[in-house]
Amino acid sequence: MKLSTKHLSDTRVELTIEVSKDELKDAELVALSKIAKEIKVPGFRQGKVPASVAAKHVNGDDLAQHTLENALSKSVAEAFTQAGVQALDRPEVEVKSFVPGDSLEFVATSEILPKITLGDYKKLTAKPEKVSVTKKDVDEIIDRIKKGYAEKQPVDRKAKKGDEANIDFVGKKDGVAFEGGTAEGYDIVLGSDSFIPGFEDGIIGHQAGDTFDLELKFPSHYHVEELKGAAVVFTVTLNAVKEVVEPELTDELAAKAGPFTSVKELEDDIKAEITRQRQQESDDKLKDSLVGELVEKSEVPVPDILAQDQMRSIEQDMVQNLMQRGLTLEMYLAEKNFKDKDAWLDSEVKDAAAQRVKAGLVLAELSKELKVEATQEELLERMNQLGQQYPTEDLRKQLKTPEAQRDIANRLLTDKTVDKLVEINTK
Repeated sequence: MKLSTKHLSDTRVELTIEVSKDELKDAELVALSKIAKEIKVPGFRQGKVPASVAAKHVNGDDLAQHTLENALSKSVAEAFTQAGVQALDRPEVEVKSFVPGDSLEFVATSEILPKITLGDYKKLTAKPEKVSVTKKDVDEIIDRIKKGYAEKQPVDRKAKKGDEANIDFVGKKDGVAFEGGTAEGYDIVLGSDSFIPGFEDGIIGHQAGDTFDLELKFPSHYHVEELKGAAVVFTVTLNAVKEVVEPELTDELAAKAGPFTSVKELEDDIKAEITRQRQQESDDKLKDSLVGELVEKSEVPVPDILAQDQMRSIEQDMVQNLMQRGLTLEMYLAEKNFKDKDAWLDSEVKDAAAQRVKAGLVLAELSKELKVEATQEELLERMNQLGQQYPTEDLRKQLKTPEAQRDIANRLLTDKTVDKLVEINTK
């Protein structure tokens, strides 16, 4: 096989391959062996026809086509290996000439894994953030605990901020009730900002038994298109007012909140947990900063096929996140005033996808540079950890598929490489 290589860009290559007569003969023998298993010849059981006999009964055009397919398949793989490049997709093949039994010339084109030139990964400047926890931080958690154990006592007075109000309401736009704007026996803590601006403030000052109208406007960025900036009227009936009475911070309350015998134990535990969370956030931020800095210092061509894969992944994540909030991608695009999905992809997704690709390529190159490896024991440990997080047996079975195991191994290798990068730059 003769091979010539032409780099069309940093991420795309064109290989011109000439297959020899001997290689075509080998490909023809492979073709005959396959055909012999399929054809019927008198005196032979199907699948037991010798290749030499099959050659006398096979259609010449069929044999040539099978030979061509075998030669292309074998030669393409060998050519990319010989050229020292890794195709990122099935190569595009164009046959230039084919003379059965004599010669074959074709061109194979594909996007390839580009050459990565790493920057100096030993002298990065990102530093870890100092982690601290204040008394205010602890007190905020304590306040949440107290609210969780608060008692609600009915009161015969005007509602004020902090009270819980039980209400019936009907919202109308242009005199017509709109979807999602009606409820009965609804509990709301005044001042919680659960409703649109003005709604809770409008209840304050009223007593149980009052019925009143609230003329309000929906925010211009509201997620429901027909209600954005809309003028509406809510007719509200205040059924009951309850005062929310929070308990005192005592050792007894601490014991209710967890396995604590004193307020100090509770506060110490809260401080330790906040410290752990902030340390994790600091560690993650440092990792991101170091990887981002190394990407900036490195030469990293971005193959379009990898960028497109990442764009699809980001879009899928976005759709799932919006779905959890009861929204659709179309709602999000309208809220952010994007003309269409393509405009959103160009504005918010394209650069993020390219950055992800660059980070992945840089870390893959760095893992080779540092000779980082993931052992079988580490892989099994990671799989066990993930298995405990999966709620069903079907999901746990998915972890055992070859694709899932390759993905887990790659992630493990990436994590170890990033940890090594942190270690090098925080000595």
